[in-house]
Amino acid sequence: MAKKSHVKVRLVPEDKPNSRFNYYVKKPTAGDKAKDKLKMKKYNPATRKHEWFVEKKLPPHSK
Repeated sequence: MAKKSHVKVRLVPEDKPNSRFNYYVKKPTAGDKAKDKLKMKKYNPATRKHEWFVEKKLPPHSK
């Protein structure tokens, strides 16, 4: 079986990491981007604005 080329990560708002809203995205496992923390500008419906979302650790129950 082949190695996984992507891994699932959770993005939470940078300003309010305890917010109820988050995004789940795929991140590459190899290459330069795999070593850096993911940071994206996404829409937050709680504040109704585009904000910076940063990568956080997945909860222990989801793999």
